[in-house]
Amino acid sequence: MGTQKLTKYYIAAITAFAMWGFFSLVLKPLHEYPSLDILFYRVFLCAISMLLLTFTVKRTVLKQDIQIFKALSAKAKKRIVILNTSSGLLLTGNWFFFIYAMNHISVKAASLAYLVCPVITTLIAYFLLKEKLTKQQWLAIGFSAIGCLLLSFNHIIDLAFSLVVGASYALYLVIQRKNTGFDKFLVLTFHIVFSAILLLPFYPFFSGNLPTDIKFYTYVSIIAVMFTIVPLFLNLYALKGLTSSTTGMLLNTNPIIGFILAITVYNEKVDLIQTAAYTVIFFSVIIFNIRFSKKEAPQVAEVGSN
Repeated sequence: MGTQKLTKYYIAAITAFAMWGFFSLVLKPLHEYPSLDILFYRVFLCAISMLLLTFTVKRTVLKQDIQIFKALSAKAKKRIVILNTSSGLLLTGNWFFFIYAMNHISVKAASLAYLVCPVITTLIAYFLLKEKLTKQQWLAIGFSAIGCLLLSFNHIIDLAFSLVVGASYALYLVIQRKNTGFDKFLVLTFHIVFSAILLLPFYPFFSGNLPTDIKFYTYVSIIAVMFTIVPLFLNLYALKGLTSSTTGMLLNTNPIIGFILAITVYNEKVDLIQTAAYTVIFFSVIIFNIRFSKKEAPQVAEVGSN
């Protein structure tokens, strides 16, 4: 794949992760609402919106993908179902623990989760997908891991939540490299609708009182579209041209922005060690990607995708 073609996948990934970096701006105003309520309405609204688009704008592509699925062998069908239901489970867990960490632990804890995620993603991709890394990229991963360890110093609870959130999204990223052959928007629709179906039985028992403040629905709508559907689609698109390891390292864009917001907007106290750690991680991203123009990521063949 040429450098120019590869650039669009980098732009997609960086845009998605930069958007998530500003997530706290719309999530923090909802801190008085239970984490589960935010998750319920976020997922339900996403599912309804994407189903409407699927049966209108993407109707032709949906028919094509259904025919492709029907033509697969029983073994291939089982594999596709397992990959996508697992993806839905991982997304649901990731969303809940992230919202909980953001609103009930700290913005820094949520940011740390996505600093840990690239390291976990790279290790999983290396052992399961056999993705190759240069010595320079391993050096960058090492610096990133050192930065994460520095951030976890005297912050055990933050680290515990970060590992759970980071691991769930790392596994999601790696799975998507194997989850090929169908339109990315429809794949994402399946993940979110599956998540909605999974959460629906719990809604009557674990949801709070029906929110009446228009502010709640306004912010949840913004979260559903601008901080869920759009970045997740861009993320899946980026994985068509980038490896899981590269995409994972670019994910550091998210917590770096979150860290800046924690200091400048939310006035969270930051010590010298934390500042040094984020600086090390920032440079690790540069070291990992600085030579990407001289390397080509393997392209994943798409069937029936736009």
